Amino acid sequence: MENKPISIVAGEPNSISSEIIFKSWIDRKKYVHKPFFIIGSFNLLSLQKKKLKYKIKLKKIGINFNIKDLDSNELPIYNVDYDQKKPFEKISSKSNKYIFKCIDEAINLIKIKKSLGFINCPVAKESLFKKKHQGITEYLANKSKKKGNEVMLIYNKELSVSPITTHIPLKHVSSRINQKQIIKNINVINEFYKKYLKKKPKFAVLGLNPHNFSSSKYSEEKYIIKKAITKLKRNKIKIDGPVASDSSFTIYKKYKFDVMIGMYHDQVLTPFKTIFNFNAINITLGLPYIRISPDHGVGANIVGKKTANQKSLIESIKFFNNINLK
Repeated sequence: MENKPISIVAGEPNSISSEIIFKSWIDRKKYVHKPFFIIGSFNLLSLQKKKLKYKIKLKKIGINFNIKDLDSNELPIYNVDYDQKKPFEKISSKSNKYIFKCIDEAINLIKIKKSLGFINCPVAKESLFKKKHQGITEYLANKSKKKGNEVMLIYNKELSVSPITTHIPLKHVSSRINQKQIIKNINVINEFYKKYLKKKPKFAVLGLNPHNFSSSKYSEEKYIIKKAITKLKRNKIKIDGPVASDSSFTIYKKYKFDVMIGMYHDQVLTPFKTIFNFNAINITLGLPYIRISPDHGVGANIVGKKTANQKSLIESIKFFNNINLK
């Protein structure tokens, strides 16, 4: 188990993904990590390397690779054919088949015990999923027949956040939150911390309404959130709330919260990214394997400019070395 590598899925081909991959490879001796390889198009990555003027060597590997094949000065590429002729093009749905093929290869390599887990570089959810209100988190849950079990955790060792609802329009949030979902998500996160990080976390659950107040007869704080917290306390979960969301991120240090649970995506992601910037990773819990992604997007406005920050990808790679995978 200890010597098995991790894979990095190249993600959207017309993004900053190749740049942060190359930079993370160049910096690999500056941080402790498990062996890793890239799942993507060898030809396309070669074109992008040339375009970005990185003087590194690439090496093509196949399904029968062994750990020694990854121990060299050449960046190992598990090849998935893709016939894009230019190093970077406009993001569109043309690359969808390629992206899903790379992800499927990563899942298969875990199944046949060739890797421990995978990291996927950013994808453009708007073109990848089109009309569906979902992201990679939901796609992987469906693929693994774990729909409804998936939990998004944006992790930093100082503070992590998790939204109860993820990639849905704001107008649907109130109808999608319920006691069962809150209890399930927090139990999944609690077990993850205990199993992989050897820690019993302390949770803060945020309210939905401004200042936890609703002028209507029905209050989500009273009828859903408070009742879920009461049940979780009975099960010895360390938890407080509902906490007013407007002040929540100013008090997490004082009350030593490890995880902030929000009711919707941007409620917790916006302040979290303001505080931690690129020093965070996105972990999908509830799957039969560990899946991580850098906590940022495709960087369409800076593609090819060599200004992308590789820190979140490096943190993703390092995380596999910091958890108990036995």
